[in-house]
Amino acid sequence: MQTIRKTVLYCLLALPGSVMAQQVREVDICVYGGSSAGVIAAYTAKKMNKSVVVIEPGKRLGGLTSGGLGYTDIGNKYAISGISRDYYRRIGKHYGKFETWIFEPSVAEKVFKQYVQEAALDIVYDHRITKAEKSGGKVTEIQLESSVGGAPKVSAVRAKMYIDCSYEGDLLALAGISYTVGREANAQYGETYNGVQLRDKHQFPEGIDPYKIPGDPNSGVLWGISTEPLAAQGTGDKKVQAYNFRICLSNQPENRVPITRPEGYDSTRYELLLRVVDRIKPGNLNGILKFDRMPNHKTDINNNGSFSTDMIGMNWNYPEADYATRANITKAHELYNKGLLYFIGHDPRMPENLRKEMLQWGYPKDEYVEFGNWSPQMYVREARRMVGAYVMTQANCEGRDTVDDGVGMAAYTMDSHNCQRIIVDGMVKNEGDVQIGGFGPYPISYRSIIPKAEDCGNVLVTICLSASHIAYGSIRMEPVFMVLGQSAATAASMAIDANQTVQQVDVAKLRETLRARPLATNATAEILVDNDDQQQVTVTGNWKKINRGAYGPSAYVSEKGAAGTVRFTPKVVRSGMYKVYSYVPKQADMARHTSIRMSTDGKSVKPLDFAADAVKVEGQTSGEWVDLGTVKLTKGGKGYVEITTDGADGVVIADAVLFIPVQ
Repeated sequence: MQTIRKTVLYCLLALPGSVMAQQVREVDICVYGGSSAGVIAAYTAKKMNKSVVVIEPGKRLGGLTSGGLGYTDIGNKYAISGISRDYYRRIGKHYGKFETWIFEPSVAEKVFKQYVQEAALDIVYDHRITKAEKSGGKVTEIQLESSVGGAPKVSAVRAKMYIDCSYEGDLLALAGISYTVGREANAQYGETYNGVQLRDKHQFPEGIDPYKIPGDPNSGVLWGISTEPLAAQGTGDKKVQAYNFRICLSNQPENRVPITRPEGYDSTRYELLLRVVDRIKPGNLNGILKFDRMPNHKTDINNNGSFSTDMIGMNWNYPEADYATRANITKAHELYNKGLLYFIGHDPRMPENLRKEMLQWGYPKDEYVEFGNWSPQMYVREARRMVGAYVMTQANCEGRDTVDDGVGMAAYTMDSHNCQRIIVDGMVKNEGDVQIGGFGPYPISYRSIIPKAEDCGNVLVTICLSASHIAYGSIRMEPVFMVLGQSAATAASMAIDANQTVQQVDVAKLRETLRARPLATNATAEILVDNDDQQQVTVTGNWKKINRGAYGPSAYVSEKGAAGTVRFTPKVVRSGMYKVYSYVPKQADMARHTSIRMSTDGKSVKPLDFAADAVKVEGQTSGEWVDLGTVKLTKGGKGYVEITTDGADGVVIADAVLFIPVQ
């Protein structure tokens, strides 16, 4: 009998598809979270010849990028590099463009799956972390459970390195890594926009009454209003900026599912909206919903104004809640958003023009098919934030502090949504919204994606990185998360190769690897020559620098009627054919035609030009790339692109030139 038992056990272990053989997964790198950052991190690690597993608590890859946020928050395209940039070019290819930042959820998911297929990534869906074992200052194993019930197919993962790519930071928390939730007081890091902020954006107009019976405090407050007193400006607290869903709708009748009354619908939750609408009298839905149009008659709807899709104050417990509580909070946000759409379209107290406009829209039949045509990904704008080896702050955003170990860049406005809805001087007010910009791209420290040495030596964090609340508001953009995913995976691979901790990684070598292998392959890197690259740019005549709308820190703009040239000379390290593009920030007074001279050898010159009318700017950007054609460039050659003021009837802009190898 003993012999039979041993034989059976041996056979079970030998079967590759058996439950027992799948219980514990051993790999070089474990990526926790199949977000946009998670997919890119895993792809990068695999391209660096590491064994990888991705643990995804849900059923869908891509996080917010494939979950409805198709009107991409960019800030400045200069900040988006490597595979992240490649992602948006692949999206562009789908739509017949060079690159695009506006796309449907299904297209976003399709492109993520391309990376999965190309790298043969191992994705474990519907599994989530329950515990992290540590020894010698490192995580040795994470234990898992099934997200959908029953026995897990993979009960544990043992890896040399772990990368937390979740929106919640569950791995970092269970690993005992320091973190915070909420808003720091301004005094903590010498900031001015952190903590409590009562400001004017996405704010109620004056005089909106908070009480069920206007003027009668004894009647109680309307739903969603807190009676907590307003704290002093800049005071820290544990409140979390509001979540919502980025809503994809369709106005194409054949692809439209009607918006019906959701379960538990309660029209009293939207009483405040009636008071706002009565006061501001919006002419269309854009007055209360941010309607951004997607291809194929679809939308990416975001919060807009004082009362919209943000479920203010209802998410404070989410970051540290257990899985069941989070599920309840997520469902509450879904029903609130669905109820809002239904209320706008069906409540007879809403203005007729808004009801009619809302009824033109429905859930798209061809999106989120397996999820009832609704995104499974709530917009978790902020949850835990690691307190790591370096904390990014407002001073970094504004360029007053600059790190020298940057492994990615950010450029977006310091952006926090409201944290609470309160009563101030007898009126309803939102508190917490901050939108402060006006600065250029800035580097994100490598030390902000790794823990302090005493916390852990083999975990990197891409989304819940180390930043103050207000700095995180600038960094927390999906393209940036992808950049940091690539950087984290590259660093993890280097640490494995050198048998080091993440704190011991040679950051100079890491930065050089990211520069030399932007796609994590041996493909020839594209050549970007920005006007701020002094060694590769030669200027003649009168030009001034502007930073608004520029690619990178600045752009050159000619004086009107002045003669001059700006020559961009690439450093070619590999001979071959290159596709050439010029970046054009669109301006109202720019010349109708811009004359360009292009040379492949520094001697023969080909005249080119482009028309201002041909530059179509879409999305959250002020410029686009203009195709100048394909040329042959020689290693160490003297080819160039020269933007001139010849024949200009307006200002001429010289910003950046891109040379992309034709693979």
